Amino acid sequence: MLKNHPKGLLGAALSNMGERFGFYIMMAILTLFISAKFGLDEKDTGIIYSIFYASIYILALAGGLIADKTRNYKGVIQTGIILMAAGYLIIALPTPTPVPNLPLYLTLTCVGLFVIAFGNGLFKGNLQALVGQMYDNPQYTKHRDAGFQIFYMFINVGGFFAPFIAVGLRNWWLKVNNFNYNAALPELCHKYLAQGNAMEATNLANLQQYAGNATIVQQGNIDLTAFCNNYLDVFNRGFQYAFMAAIVAMFISLIIYVKNKKIFPNPKQKTAAAATKEEIKISATEIKQRIWALFAVFGIVIFFWFSFHQNGYSLTYFARDYINLDAIKINLGFTLLKGPELFQSVNPFFVVLLTPLIMWIFGTLRKKGIEPSTPRKIGIGMGIAALAYVFLLLCSVALPAKDALSGMSSYQLKLMYITPWVMVGMYFILTVAELFISPLGLSFVSKVAPPHLQGLMQGCWLAATAIGNLLLFIGGILYTSVSLWACWLVFAVACGASMLVMLLMVRWLERVAR
Repeated sequence: MLKNHPKGLLGAALSNMGERFGFYIMMAILTLFISAKFGLDEKDTGIIYSIFYASIYILALAGGLIADKTRNYKGVIQTGIILMAAGYLIIALPTPTPVPNLPLYLTLTCVGLFVIAFGNGLFKGNLQALVGQMYDNPQYTKHRDAGFQIFYMFINVGGFFAPFIAVGLRNWWLKVNNFNYNAALPELCHKYLAQGNAMEATNLANLQQYAGNATIVQQGNIDLTAFCNNYLDVFNRGFQYAFMAAIVAMFISLIIYVKNKKIFPNPKQKTAAAATKEEIKISATEIKQRIWALFAVFGIVIFFWFSFHQNGYSLTYFARDYINLDAIKINLGFTLLKGPELFQSVNPFFVVLLTPLIMWIFGTLRKKGIEPSTPRKIGIGMGIAALAYVFLLLCSVALPAKDALSGMSSYQLKLMYITPWVMVGMYFILTVAELFISPLGLSFVSKVAPPHLQGLMQGCWLAATAIGNLLLFIGGILYTSVSLWACWLVFAVACGASMLVMLLMVRWLERVAR
């Protein structure tokens, strides 16, 4: 697989894999952690989640500017890894739950998230630019798309294992403290602590039943106030231990990066000479055309990321509220692998599984001279993303809206639950779309961007992702305010319309990319 690729690709991919392992531990649990830790509803959690996820990518623009200005790509990337580890440490420090001072502890968590976002901004786009520079060598240029697909596959190896670590640590800590996992309990516990016995009768009955089932050491009458306080504290402490695992992953990434640093391209030495030579051949008009083409693609992918990154937000809440989680629990003895977070491993699993197949298909088409261009692949990917949400829409037609769940008994909820295979099918289709868009988009940027703007343009790609992520909160508003089918319809229409626009621009984009 690596035969026709530059030597530094493996080191860059492994370093990114370690960083993504830590990142996906956090993203698998972040919205659920914020809700369970601070008692925030889906809408308020969504605002924090959207701003954080957008910051990760918008700060990549600042990271690209810093790297392009200093020409010290390697140093900037290394600083990013260290900052991310520091951010995880801030969030991982054990604090009591329920929090004694909501503004203080929520601010502390947001500071940690900002440090992670800034470190990610220094790391992510610049490492991608570094990989792109490896393929500026004429010996490897024709393998650029395949190189970015391999790079992307390694990212998702880390992403596959991360949710299992996060869930395993959280549920292990629950078991150590004589509790069983129940996805519905954190929300009910916060409601009870806020309302006491005045909470809705159905919710109170469900809480009493769940509390009895979640307490391993059986008691007589359970003191619900004491139970809620204890359960929330243990539940969230387990999450914070998962963040500690992310710190370990960051240090592994740092070690791999430092060990391979010497074999990576050195833009500080070569760009001034090499880029100037190439820029002589590029007229000001062509540079403008390239930048306009890139921004056209950036505008399209905003809607993909707006839809795709619902996987850590509205889709995770959907899995928590509507999926039969008992059908996927795995008892390892020392811990129970059960929870909506586990679905976060499905997407990276399919990325790793399908990448070699898609590379083979594209390679075969290339040999026959009929391989679609990169812009056309991105357009096809948008259409596939639309199909993913159409599939989920059809599976959700008979389900009640989120606001109706609070009036349902535990028995009624159990009868309503749907099979986990719905989420597996959804993520399978969405993953195919991702493989047509994300790695190939990175390849397109590295190919079309003017040589002296490589870091900046990679940063702009991530900034477009940031805009899509800034809109994520809309998913939470839709999820809690309208019928489920109507919620998923919005994403299907957004992706479908983007596909049509992209296909209309294909010929122009193909000319610019030549």
